[in-house]
Amino acid sequence: MSTQIAPAEQALLESVPTGLFIGGRWTDAETGGTFDVKDPATGEVIRSIADATPGDGIRALDAAVAAQDAWAATAPRTRSDILRRAFDLVQEHKEDLALLMTLEMGKPVAEARGEVAYGGEFLRWFSEEAVRINGRYGLNPEGTGHMVVSQRPVGPSFFVTPWNFPFAMATRKIAPALAAGCTVVIKPPALTPLTTMFFVSLLEQAGLPVGVVNVVQTSRSSALSAPIIADPRLRKLSFTGSTEVGRKLIAQAAEGVLRVSMELGGNAPFVVFEDADLDKAVEGALAAKFRNIGQACTAANRFIVHKDVASEFARRVTERVKSMRIGRGTEEGVAIGPLIDDDAVAKAGELVDDAVERGATLLAGGKALEGTGSFYQPTVLTDVVAGSAILREEIFGPVLAIATFESEEEAVRLANDTEYGLVSYVFTENLQRGQRMIDALETGMMGLNVGVVSNAAAPFGGVKQSGVGREGGFEGIHEYLSTKYTLIPVA
Repeated sequence: MSTQIAPAEQALLESVPTGLFIGGRWTDAETGGTFDVKDPATGEVIRSIADATPGDGIRALDAAVAAQDAWAATAPRTRSDILRRAFDLVQEHKEDLALLMTLEMGKPVAEARGEVAYGGEFLRWFSEEAVRINGRYGLNPEGTGHMVVSQRPVGPSFFVTPWNFPFAMATRKIAPALAAGCTVVIKPPALTPLTTMFFVSLLEQAGLPVGVVNVVQTSRSSALSAPIIADPRLRKLSFTGSTEVGRKLIAQAAEGVLRVSMELGGNAPFVVFEDADLDKAVEGALAAKFRNIGQACTAANRFIVHKDVASEFARRVTERVKSMRIGRGTEEGVAIGPLIDDDAVAKAGELVDDAVERGATLLAGGKALEGTGSFYQPTVLTDVVAGSAILREEIFGPVLAIATFESEEEAVRLANDTEYGLVSYVFTENLQRGQRMIDALETGMMGLNVGVVSNAAAPFGGVKQSGVGREGGFEGIHEYLSTKYTLIPVA
């Protein structure tokens, strides 16, 4: 595979701002420090950017606080128009955004284009929701007064986004906040900050007022985040990432009784019943497992397949997996790009080795690629036994692990046997069974005979230790609104 950065790629990288975006200006960190962003396919440094300090974080919050009252008072139609212009600019620069994600994160560029389309929809959806924030008015039951219920922006918000979907996770948080009238400080991930920085430059072009969105990328996340979260002027915290980190942030947020949205870990079951359409199930499995190289909180983690069809399902999946081309995401026909770093490769290897040692059968893959880049072969395991780490831990890699069941009750028990509850997938041609599974599975989302569920118009989020709150849909904007009740006595 090629490791040389093409001239067009270099030109795009050089167009990305390198500073922090605070109070409407791109500026150096207060210490002048920088850190490097690398291409995981080659290990090469592709950009050096400003490394924010805790002081820079507070400066960003200062700017957001200063802009809050004016932004909250801005007409909903004006906020809507800015978001719509941002959506249009994203469409104009969709190839730039897709290539930038591939360069810093590694996903195949075809998938990156899909993320641009998905992430852009949050801008369009919430541009439409901005003008539909409503309340109610009516006489109270006693007839003594009129009740006025209205919605107000929560206030300055702090966002911590993950590296695996650097565009969509930024738009999924920023768009509803802006629509509701909240100002923002966003800390993009150190591994993939460039996409967010490029996107915010588009927001600037769309006419976003000074201080409404501020960007502070850093190599020292905890040090920067802690004083922002502790600041009494902050009113909202939204985080997407691991449950372990989420717990710590919730604890920090408790001191200020902050509103929180937490989209945390997953351990998604993918249940295939004996009456499933196996063609649909295989296509769904490939989408649910290998999209984004398996590095998604919604990725299917445990394939729970009825014993009567497990062998055939495994055969069909393995045939497709063996044909997947591995390489740098910019190359034609590549289906599997690099994992984000060498630690991710090592974790995938440990989980596969543990499963095999416990009795699982390796049908495809199972090894890291030698040479440059953080590559791990797309892998299929079958006969995975209870107690295997791969059934308990989020894989975050291109590994499809199959266990079997015999009855519907057993399938439900296995699917729910986890502290997580983000998403589940079920394949059955029996409508009544599908309805029973909707009720029985303990997840915030479910795909019935489909392997991808995310949509800007739908509420995204989980139950149990997969998080708190929802992003997207009608529900998404309410995470950034507080309800106010006023009583007006009858004259």
